Amino acid sequence: MSALRRKFGDDYQVVTTSSSGSGLQPQGPGQDLQQQLVPKKKRQRFVDKNGRCNVQHGNLGSETSRYLSDLFTTLVDLKWRWNLFIFILTYTVAWLFMASMWWVIAYTRGDLNKAHVGNYTPCVANVYNFPSAFLFFIETEATIGYGYRYITDKCPEGIILFLFQSILGSIVDAFLIGCMFIKMSQPKKRAETLMFSEHAVISMRDGKLTLMFRVGNLRNSHMVSAQIRCKLLKSRQTPEGEFLPLDQLELDVGFSTGADQLFLVSPLTICHVIDAKSPFYDLSQRSMQTEQFEIVVILEGIVETTGE
Repeated sequence: MSALRRKFGDDYQVVTTSSSGSGLQPQGPGQDLQQQLVPKKKRQRFVDKNGRCNVQHGNLGSETSRYLSDLFTTLVDLKWRWNLFIFILTYTVAWLFMASMWWVIAYTRGDLNKAHVGNYTPCVANVYNFPSAFLFFIETEATIGYGYRYITDKCPEGIILFLFQSILGSIVDAFLIGCMFIKMSQPKKRAETLMFSEHAVISMRDGKLTLMFRVGNLRNSHMVSAQIRCKLLKSRQTPEGEFLPLDQLELDVGFSTGADQLFLVSPLTICHVIDAKSPFYDLSQRSMQTEQFEIVVILEGIVETTGE
């Protein structure tokens, strides 16, 4: 068992199971047993491989109102299904509200009963009920203008409502369409074609012990002003006794030499030299396998085709 552990490392543990697969059985004489390597349960990551942060904010209390103070950013950060729901709901409510306002004007003036009178001039021609009032609003809001329903000059309240409708419609269009446009133009999906190596390695390079991983761009369009940074996340305790659960340390990947400025026309190897200034300098090979830490790689740049 110890030989198997030395061969496969600490990422696996050896268990004994019966050949029938009926579960764990104690080893005994006369039993046909086999040894299987079962991977240990993976620890939960602070940042997933896809870039999603596994952080949930709790105990905010009254601080949740701050999200409403920045409503536009809150809507952009929502998931697509909620964005589409709010988009459809807002337009539906606004349309029904404005159509109701036109119907109320026609009802209070008595246009619904006198619309078919030959010498009577209504506020809105050819509006007899709520569906016709709704159609009139849609025709004016969408600037269709069939010409069958129109406002007359005998209705000042209708002219005021039409001005209010134009202003309100412009505000709703600018807010919702702008929100959808910003969400669609976010460069998050661009990260799908930026590939990182699955594993990082430590080996000698140029006579120095170096932590290395690779990054590449699958698209022909370049990443302008691409820059890479690395953060080491680990818990530590200060000399004063304070415990820091997620202390962030910067890993030097060429900041002093300019090697952190990337030209991603081909896959590049990112290097961090483990010297006296490195957080890994005091770690041995055994302690590095058991130490609780996480390395987060941040790649920033401008998408050439969109400028995002």
